[in-house]
Amino acid sequence: MSKNIKEIFEPAKYMQMAIEVMQKSVDEPRKDGKISPKVGALIIKPDGTVETAFRGELRHGDHAEFTIIERKNRDADLAGSILFATLEPCAPGARKEPKLSCAERIVNARIKEIWVGIEDPDPDVDRKGIKFLEENGIKVKMFYPEYQKKIRLINSEFLKQAIDRNKSGKARKDLKLSVLENPLTNFSTENLSNEAIELYLEKSKIGYNADSKELLNHFESAGIITKVKNRYVPTGFGLLLFGKNPREKFQNAVVKAKVKYGNNPSIPKDFEGPLVLIPRDIELWLQQVLHSEVSRKKFERKTETLFPIMPLREAVINALAHRDYEIEGAKTYIEIDDDKITVKSAGLPVSPITFDDVKSFRAPSLSRNPKITYIFNKMGYMEENELGMETFRGMHESYGLPMLFTAIQHLTFA
Repeated sequence: MSKNIKEIFEPAKYMQMAIEVMQKSVDEPRKDGKISPKVGALIIKPDGTVETAFRGELRHGDHAEFTIIERKNRDADLAGSILFATLEPCAPGARKEPKLSCAERIVNARIKEIWVGIEDPDPDVDRKGIKFLEENGIKVKMFYPEYQKKIRLINSEFLKQAIDRNKSGKARKDLKLSVLENPLTNFSTENLSNEAIELYLEKSKIGYNADSKELLNHFESAGIITKVKNRYVPTGFGLLLFGKNPREKFQNAVVKAKVKYGNNPSIPKDFEGPLVLIPRDIELWLQQVLHSEVSRKKFERKTETLFPIMPLREAVINALAHRDYEIEGAKTYIEIDDDKITVKSAGLPVSPITFDDVKSFRAPSLSRNPKITYIFNKMGYMEENELGMETFRGMHESYGLPMLFTAIQHLTFA
């Protein structure tokens, strides 16, 4: 970054400017009913010059990033520039040949840093544009949550259509965020737990029967199962979420808990099996092991835990949904003693989110494991977007709990 950029660089200021220009986007005339996103782009050149563009500014359908890089600055040297884009740039292969994707154009222009507003849930993009940029040495950061909210609100109709396309199972098979999306050909649907499926159907209220073709289609669209040589097999995510024994394939798929009060010996407890059952089992266990008292509120005698269950529930759910399952040997831990309760989750925050973002409660919405997040959302375990850090911050304030984030993504309630 040049001295000039350092002197004027205020990320929030440029986020707001990009959103303002985004709202000038020109709707693309289409016969298929597909809604185009409103996108704004802003570039800060090495000399401090600021320039903007919006989707359709110079020609119907032209992406904002294409407009600012190729149409407005074709002969300019953009190396070392900083780009703000309100929507994740499209990924390689997302555009019909011979068109290059916006992510490729950004790399070719040698832009060194990009701030992305929100991820694009369209199945041909969906975090893959961000991944391509990072793999090619571009520093990627996300807009702050309050600006993400504005972008989502303005693009609500586009996002609904894009999410529906994603859940229709039309995502490109060659673009994957995780190896857990791959089929497990040595397993079959017989390896899935009926109890886990029944609980999912009960909580999600999707209205399908456990043995119905509709449920198979639903699971295939959600990336839980896939068809290989005319038979259905679970994906890695499918086995984690619904497998009778996920540890048969993923030895780290376990929550190791222990309680130690005073001079008493530690009481260990392992939670393994289908991921969709573990939150329920852990909540029942917490009600048993946490210190409790008899409450006579509302004229009725009731035993209540001295520590509120809700913040712990949120911490555990987020640890299960967002941990890095590809780290061999790493597990999730819950540790309870007289002074504190600690929930540990394997792996650092998903890139491009930083640990400072998490500690300051400014972490934007982005899931490492969107397949898990989707299933947990359907079951009512968690919100799929936007509210993670706000939920923690609100509970922290409502319950008067001091919270400590430490270096390997774990949360401590003292």
